[in-house]
Amino acid sequence: MNKKSMLAYKEDRILTTQQLKKLSEHKYQCNNASLLDPWLQPWWNCLVSKTPLWLAPNLITIVGLIVNVVTTLILVGYSPGGITPPPRWTCLLCAFGLFVYQSLDSIDGKQARRTNTSSPLGELFDHGCDSISTVFIALSACISCQLGHYPNWLFFQCFCAIGLFYCAHWQTYVSGTLRFGKIDVTEAQLTIIGIHLISTVFGPEFWLTKIFGNLELWSSISLMTIICGIWSLSYISSVILAGGVGKNGSTVALPIMELNKNYVILIGITICYGINFVNFCKMFLEGGSGKNGSSVAIAHMTKAEMEYLDWSLLGPGLLFLNQYFNCVVPEIWLLWFTLIWATQDLMRYCAQVCLEICAHLHIDLFTIPYPPRTAVNQGTSTNTNSASISSSSDKNGATHHRRASRQTNRKH
Repeated sequence: MNKKSMLAYKEDRILTTQQLKKLSEHKYQCNNASLLDPWLQPWWNCLVSKTPLWLAPNLITIVGLIVNVVTTLILVGYSPGGITPPPRWTCLLCAFGLFVYQSLDSIDGKQARRTNTSSPLGELFDHGCDSISTVFIALSACISCQLGHYPNWLFFQCFCAIGLFYCAHWQTYVSGTLRFGKIDVTEAQLTIIGIHLISTVFGPEFWLTKIFGNLELWSSISLMTIICGIWSLSYISSVILAGGVGKNGSTVALPIMELNKNYVILIGITICYGINFVNFCKMFLEGGSGKNGSSVAIAHMTKAEMEYLDWSLLGPGLLFLNQYFNCVVPEIWLLWFTLIWATQDLMRYCAQVCLEICAHLHIDLFTIPYPPRTAVNQGTSTNTNSASISSSSDKNGATHHRRASRQTNRKH
């Protein structure tokens, strides 16, 4: 990104001409070793085969995100502190919303291949929606487990979700290939759906049941998070450390500074002052987690360096200064201000990036040509027959390989 973007809030353009050129040349590469993806292929293939050919892949993605966000906000509305048990039907609604999001997110790439509308914008749009949904998925799981009683563990669970998502894209930034392990996104999403269903059947209070002494049932979820997190980080770290200077000209250490800038502040404030759950939710969104995930994906796809200064820092910075000077401004006022600021900043950033890419590629964001084109945009190749959505493809429509050493195009 250009240098003036570090100082000017509303620059004329976010992406440079060179970045847009690199974006046009971008090829999606992915290694997928997921255990559950092959078993879900029949459902995804059936679903995409019933999808109208006039329906744009990006529209499928955004509908799934909206469903996930709305169902989570309903759950938060009934249990804003994470302590009051929400009605069981809200947990069931969250399970349904996450299943809808997971299903639609899995067929957007397949739909792009069916309609010959694959483009780098589709991949970027998908990653941006994933970065936002990760926050809401983590929060909904914490409420279903009643982790509002233990705010430090609640923060740990949410931070792990966001941190692992960022690290996955960090290794992509270094290596040029997005890698999915045997236990990855699909497995995590289905586990959280299971958590919501258990809360639906037995009630959210079920997770506070003591199993060994003072050890409660929710601790099994935290233990599973720690084990799976260490496993994932060890694999991601091996890729990053082996990557050296990546295909983007990036150094191994580069993106971690972007991650640190928001979350070090968040960790410090949360641990030192023990803010309540609602304030935590606002602050976690204010920390720019969604924008961070999107920005590292953009940097990877445009072969550009990451910016260290960003206006998403305003919220965490104000919170830190307010705490340092003994809360000269009522904390709740500042939290609401920074929430609104971060939300509009993220929306402005995403909208402008999408419009710039659409103008460069001469495509629309939420509409596609109908009937489908016979040739594919941006020099990609695809097949509109049944092979393009066969069971031998991964969940986004590309050929599925179990070996990590084999690369494949997986999405837009």
